[in-house]
Amino acid sequence: MTKIAIILGSTRPGRAGERVAQWVLTQARQRGDAEYDLIDLAELDLPQIDEPFPPAMGRYTHPHTQRWATTVAAYDGYVLVTPEYNHSFPGVLKNALDRVYAEWNNKAVGLVSYGVDGGVRAAEALRPVLAALQLADVSAQVVLNLRTDFADFGATFTPGQHQGPALTAMLDQLLSWSDALAQTRRGAVPATP
Repeated sequence: MTKIAIILGSTRPGRAGERVAQWVLTQARQRGDAEYDLIDLAELDLPQIDEPFPPAMGRYTHPHTQRWATTVAAYDGYVLVTPEYNHSFPGVLKNALDRVYAEWNNKAVGLVSYGVDGGVRAAEALRPVLAALQLADVSAQVVLNLRTDFADFGATFTPGQHQGPALTAMLDQLLSWSDALAQTRRGAVPATP
């Protein structure tokens, strides 16, 4: 069965992302079409990049990087749940993405962003990073606005009725691309950046 990781890309105390990621996980698991797991970057031991070799070399020397590489490699696709901080995505998410390389290649990713303007700038800032990692980002995405999908500036999460269909569309594309790219990975020669 296709395996999809929902990666919560914020570690801020009191973050709205926990509620968003749980909503994505609950909705996704109700589909029954893939195995969905939640990975919370706040629960991982991923210090700032401390490897002596570039990730593209695949020579991970630290146990925390080796564990992360094994985790990333275990999935066929990903949903990144990201807030928008200062017109971009959090550094902790960038660190997690940059830490390994080949483990991301030829896989699909969907985006769920949130913020005052729906986190759209975070999603757009992510796209070139994802492309550099050879991750295929699907066009359908979920955009959650702090003004309309949350109350008390993020304390309460009540997604609008249109958000369920938006999530369904994104997951549909993600699974289709994940399955197609699995064929590519089976015949792929290891890539270099």
